[in-house]
Amino acid sequence: MMIAEWPVSLAFFIIGASIGSFLNVCVARWPHELSVISPPSRCPRCETPIRWYDNVPIVGWIQLRGKCRNCRASISVEYPAVELAVALGWVLSAWAFGPTFTAVRVAIFGTVMLGIAVTDARHYLIPDGFTVFGLVFVLATAVWSGARGEVTPFAMPWDAVVGACAGAGAIAIIGWLGEVILRREAMGFGDVTLMAVVGAALGPARSLLVIFLGAAVGAAVFLFVVYPVVRLRGVRETPQIELPLGAEKPSLPNVPFGVFLAPAAVLALVFGQRIMDWYVGQMLGVS
Repeated sequence: MMIAEWPVSLAFFIIGASIGSFLNVCVARWPHELSVISPPSRCPRCETPIRWYDNVPIVGWIQLRGKCRNCRASISVEYPAVELAVALGWVLSAWAFGPTFTAVRVAIFGTVMLGIAVTDARHYLIPDGFTVFGLVFVLATAVWSGARGEVTPFAMPWDAVVGACAGAGAIAIIGWLGEVILRREAMGFGDVTLMAVVGAALGPARSLLVIFLGAAVGAAVFLFVVYPVVRLRGVRETPQIELPLGAEKPSLPNVPFGVFLAPAAVLALVFGQRIMDWYVGQMLGVS
């Protein structure tokens, strides 16, 4: 692991924060099929354009104390949180891989995954803007990196193509099985396109690891967080009341799977081979 010098870390932090600011625009507009280019950033309540000195990542929110300068409407803390998360992600990439093309690839991939996770959590939707860009970026950089003979955690060109098919195909089959068992839609098409991007980045083996990790964490959250909350609310809101004959019981809410697949993809990109080697060693009884 390489630790970047502070000027490099600072440069990656500033670039990451700036990209995080743009990521906020994508998260806010793409689900509503709005342009991320025009109009410029503005207050969602009074629609006053945000001045450039108020639009500085992280700092702008702090100096405004989380309120619009014009109408004093609250500005969600999610905006600086996303900017800070992306900035720190870029710094960690620089620390891990140095000021290299691989560090930039990892940082951009992580940024796309964060955008997908946040958007899926907020809107139960994975916009094509993230997945189309991600797939083109991953495949194009795989060709470029492969031609230069670089050693990276990303899949090489052929494995990237196979991985995209494997990832998308595997999640599509799981979604179909879930639909047959649950008799309702179990997986959105956005999860399929997401896994195409993940498979292209990681290759077939690690893309399957991502599905396993995402499913494990998602199941734990559903069983120990979502289900108890829904059950508790149902008990409080309908005490000792029997449903009319033929009435449907309240159904459990959908779980946005992209929220779990996206961070699992970043984890598998950086540590996936170690995880698989450890698992194989445990299966074979090798310490």
